[in-house]
Amino acid sequence: MVADLGARLRAGAAIPAHPLALDKNGVYDPTAQRALTRYYAESGVDGMAVGVHTTQFALHENAGLFREVLQSAVDAAPEWDAIRVAGIVGDTSDAVREAEIAAALGYDAVLLCPWGMSERTERTLLDRAAAVGDVLPTVGFYLQESVGGMRLSRAYWQELLDQPSTVAVKTAPFDRYRTVDVSRTLLEHDRWDDVVLLTGNDDAILHDLVTPITGTVAGEQRSVRARGGLLGQWAVGARAAAELLARTSSEVATGGVSVETLSLASDLVEVNAAVFDVLGNFAGCVAGVNEVLRQQGLVESAICLDEHERLSPGQSELIAQVRERFPDLLDETFVAENRDRWLS
Repeated sequence: MVADLGARLRAGAAIPAHPLALDKNGVYDPTAQRALTRYYAESGVDGMAVGVHTTQFALHENAGLFREVLQSAVDAAPEWDAIRVAGIVGDTSDAVREAEIAAALGYDAVLLCPWGMSERTERTLLDRAAAVGDVLPTVGFYLQESVGGMRLSRAYWQELLDQPSTVAVKTAPFDRYRTVDVSRTLLEHDRWDDVVLLTGNDDAILHDLVTPITGTVAGEQRSVRARGGLLGQWAVGARAAAELLARTSSEVATGGVSVETLSLASDLVEVNAAVFDVLGNFAGCVAGVNEVLRQQGLVESAICLDEHERLSPGQSELIAQVRERFPDLLDETFVAENRDRWLS
């Protein structure tokens, strides 16, 4: 476990959402799974999130495989001082059990995924967060509705921030109004400089990293912005993600974000549109991440555990096009030079 999770997050953290590697028959592929972790370990990112949406929520239906995949992410790169986040799902008892597994394996925090609950309301989400927070620090999660999220009020975020176990919030509603709801609530909270915002808005990564929410609260001038990200898009192009975070952090610190940096925003959106299947209303978002890795030779297939998680028509071709147009953003040379070693 990392020595000071809060300090690491506040310093800025790039955290890819770890995919699940399956072979051509849809069977778990431990060799490719380890290779993905090694890729992230050498890319310069700060950690990884395992058992989250990109790892496929269906993983949680197999407790043995869930534990094996979390263990693999620890064992594959033992010298990497990574921030390890485990995604937890289900009702409170199931979520606590998964958090206990993660804690026993040396994970640092859990991402509060809203999937798999028998009754999902703001109250049940908050009660579950408090119970899980007794096991490990928690990362709140504003998930877009198209892939299973729900609208959450400012009162919800206020109460989640009140919980001392909350160390960060991942904002991924793909909605500027809702993202500002979270940011403004944090700005006005007593823990405004303690809890960290992590962007999960794949359509606004760069904007989130460089745009502050500012205001005067109780006579104090405050400013909050996303200090890092926990992203499915960063499961591909991880090295480029680490470089982007370092670049934006440096430019924000000096008080001027360059036009050249800002121009990357639209490039990232184009990459995301193909990988996350915007034309298919995000139906192929998980399979799309796997398809990039398949085309790069890191995994055998884009198959997912859930047969409904599949590439949309034409998505593979769109991914091939963005790989050709934006090779630096997808680590094409870095992966090609190291792939065989990671898979050995």
